[in-house]
Amino acid sequence: MKPVLPLAVLALALTGCASVDRAPPATAVTLPPAFILGEGERAAAADLAALLPQGDAAFAELNRRALESAPTLGAALARIDAARAGLRGAGASLAPSIDAAGSVSRNEGNAAQFGGAPIPDTGQTRYSLGLSASWDVDLFGRLRASRDAAAARLDAASADADAVRLSLSSDIAVAVIDWRTLAAREAVARQDAASAAELVDLTGVRARAGLVPGFDLVRAQSLAADAAARIEPFAAQRAEVIGRLVRLTALAPAEVVTLLDGSPGAPATARSLSVVPSALLRSRPDVVAAERRLAAADAEIAAAAADRFPRLSISGTLGLFSLGFSSLFEEEALIGSLGAGLAGPLLDFGRVGARIDARQADARAAFETYRGTVFQALGETEAAMGSIAALDARAATLERQATIDADAAGLARQRYRLGLDPLLTVLDAERTLNASRSNALAARGDAARARVALYRAVGGPSR
Repeated sequence: MKPVLPLAVLALALTGCASVDRAPPATAVTLPPAFILGEGERAAAADLAALLPQGDAAFAELNRRALESAPTLGAALARIDAARAGLRGAGASLAPSIDAAGSVSRNEGNAAQFGGAPIPDTGQTRYSLGLSASWDVDLFGRLRASRDAAAARLDAASADADAVRLSLSSDIAVAVIDWRTLAAREAVARQDAASAAELVDLTGVRARAGLVPGFDLVRAQSLAADAAARIEPFAAQRAEVIGRLVRLTALAPAEVVTLLDGSPGAPATARSLSVVPSALLRSRPDVVAAERRLAAADAEIAAAAADRFPRLSISGTLGLFSLGFSSLFEEEALIGSLGAGLAGPLLDFGRVGARIDARQADARAAFETYRGTVFQALGETEAAMGSIAALDARAATLERQATIDADAAGLARQRYRLGLDPLLTVLDAERTLNASRSNALAARGDAARARVALYRAVGGPSR
């Protein structure tokens, strides 16, 4: 009689394995051919590294230290190790497993079984050594799909680590820029305070000589007090920057300050980058990570669908068995077996289908995450490329204004010494100069920050 039942099981399994919708491919995301605000600056584009304060020794050292010992990066690298272990396990499942075993056992008879009458020695000692092997034959690609999913998850973990590196470098660059901007603004504020103190001395001399009313001295002292008060907030702002860098680099605050107190380098000067949207898919780590997670979700659909097919397993044993140790290694003690089995689902009440539906939903979610990440990258890059030129222009305008205001303040002081202008003219000119110089420095810092934002948006250097 033919084995009808196994063939029927196989037929049912094959029939139940319907086609499964895979996740949409990454190429389904349609990208624009160019950035609106970056197209006209390609000829003047600088290297990507020029967007960061590479010439600043403090940034270079803090960045190097962070990439060596930052806790966030250490955690990301640990997740890579975990994903790599998962890939090794998934790959090992494709190979046979071999086990070794050995045993010694002793059986003794019981006289009570024979009414208490004397019995001969019925004890037996059994000795055995053997190897057993089993292999799950991956006929329908279930194990290969699981391995592919594990490989994609490893790629995603590696991209996540690159994203952490990118974030660390960008955040450290911003912190160093903020520190240098604060230092420049504080230096200007101290100069303003010194100028205000000189004005107080001059006004005091003129008031005592009866050349100006005594109220002018009060006004000059008010300006000096205001200039001195503007210095105080810088200490708190510096402390905030130090706190950021301690958190990013895992260095002691004193060590951070020592590095920051070094001589600043040349500021970043690159206006924009010659980058096209498709380059984002190759360089931005979060886009790469999202794409690899999409690939993993797609492979897991295939693995789940393969559960509808029967599974073929092959097993065998080879060993030695004897009732005496002295004869354990003789030819007569050799035993072995070889077998194969085929098993598949017959009626699972929708369990496999439910798993497939769940994996398909996961893949759709992964695709939407990938698509959202791509357009987030596009939006951030467009915004950063557009802001650099605008912020550079604003900084240049404010610097020109500060130069004009400095000339006006100097002229007002000279005319006040000659008795040609009242003190109020000098005070207005000084306040205007103080504001314009501080605003110009802040604007230059904002322009440097925008360059770091572009560096982060395009994903840093290509890997």
